[in-house]
Amino acid sequence: MKIGESLKEIKWTLASGNPDAGAGEVVYDSRKAVEDTVFVCMRGTRVDSHDFIPQALHQGCRVFVAEESLQEIEERAGKLPEDATVFQVDNAREALAHLSAARFGYPAGKMVCIGVTGTKGKTTTTYMIKAVLEAAGKKVGLIGTAGAVIDGRTYPTVNTTPESYELESYFARMVEAGCEYMIMEVSSQGLKMHRVDGITFDYGLFTNISNDHIGPDEHKDFEEYLYYKSQILKRCRVGIVNRDDGHFQEIVRDHACRLYTYGLGADGDFRAGNIRYVAEPDFVGLEFGVTGAWNMDVRVNIPGKFNVYNAMAALSVCSFLGLSGEKVRHALEHLYVNGRMEIVHTSSRCTVIVDYAHNAVSMESLLTTLKDYNPRRLVCVFGCGGNRSKDRRYSMGEIGGRLADLCILTADNSRYERTEDIIRDIRESLVKTGGEYVEIPDRRKAIEYSIVHAQPGDMIAVIGKGHEDYQEENGVRRPFLDRQVIEEVIAGMEVS
Repeated sequence: MKIGESLKEIKWTLASGNPDAGAGEVVYDSRKAVEDTVFVCMRGTRVDSHDFIPQALHQGCRVFVAEESLQEIEERAGKLPEDATVFQVDNAREALAHLSAARFGYPAGKMVCIGVTGTKGKTTTTYMIKAVLEAAGKKVGLIGTAGAVIDGRTYPTVNTTPESYELESYFARMVEAGCEYMIMEVSSQGLKMHRVDGITFDYGLFTNISNDHIGPDEHKDFEEYLYYKSQILKRCRVGIVNRDDGHFQEIVRDHACRLYTYGLGADGDFRAGNIRYVAEPDFVGLEFGVTGAWNMDVRVNIPGKFNVYNAMAALSVCSFLGLSGEKVRHALEHLYVNGRMEIVHTSSRCTVIVDYAHNAVSMESLLTTLKDYNPRRLVCVFGCGGNRSKDRRYSMGEIGGRLADLCILTADNSRYERTEDIIRDIRESLVKTGGEYVEIPDRRKAIEYSIVHAQPGDMIAVIGKGHEDYQEENGVRRPFLDRQVIEEVIAGMEVS
């Protein structure tokens, strides 16, 4: 891999050495900077990897991509060896993205790429699109909050949108596995930190935007957050945007793509109407009609009006992919989204749902949505994570007491705190509402209690962990998946 050729899309200057220098591998961790690698030196919020150039030289690395001048580098590292080469760039993260794409042979260009951004709904929408494509017999790779899913295997990821090198390595695995489509969640941080630089999405989806991710290590204000979110509409060929979002005009203001819209109003290219909430012994979800660029009736087995929007986003992009309406309808009716409004069990006895809701906003939205289905009782099994703000406990306790008919307080990644202390904090605000509750610190027993004591027509929401497959206590993670526990309890009751 020739470094200069790999950086052809961005501006660079040769600070020292050979302009035709090459390398077999791209690294941005100094510990991996050895012979036949190019070390990309980046400035982070806490670490500046230019500081580790001496270490990389000692380990045999001779090719560097840096933001600093040769003079600045030699002030840190001393005079460089004669065989050292330095390419100076304005932004090393941008350079890393282009080098990584070249390192893996530009794999994204070998698939149809679909990027989904927005404050809420990214995960559900990506899984909806994946389900529709797979129902049509297509092979699909997916990257997002729940990890990278390739050929039936899930690889854990640290960020919603991983670093560019990891992204490109996943893309390469997808191509090797025969994937025709790549679907990914594109976070505002992923856009801000140049993780998706060099990728042109065939389709870019924008679900919605609201105040979130604003703080010292994220975005300085809402305007910056919106700016980076909207950048996806400059990185795609076809953009599809929620027409009903209050910030629609700001979102699309600088778009550089063919633009389409969806929503519930009359202005969208894809429109949903006649929405009906359905709660049957074998189906809990939504029915609605779609008009505009596609005309059909749809059933979606995930509750909540906001999932009409998610389904419309998925339907909109799938309309461009030459898929049959029948395949689309079947996929949405039999949808499975790991840990997001996931209906694990439904019968005349009760409906049990697993969801990732782990803060006040998401919990209130979830419980309000479930109340629209008029269950006999709405039962909520939840706790709060340890070593986190206590405000979350107080607010979730208040919301649970106000909206649920029964709260079952239990463990949820207590980390280095005592579960009983966390429950006490939740209880403090819950009791002020007059709501009913029980305390069962063992999460498995709490879930079992909710099902064994269910009354016909109950709806049980087990929330907080969603797709997480572990329970963390005292720094130790042990296997634990809410869905699996629910299935075991149900199976045990049927046997007995």
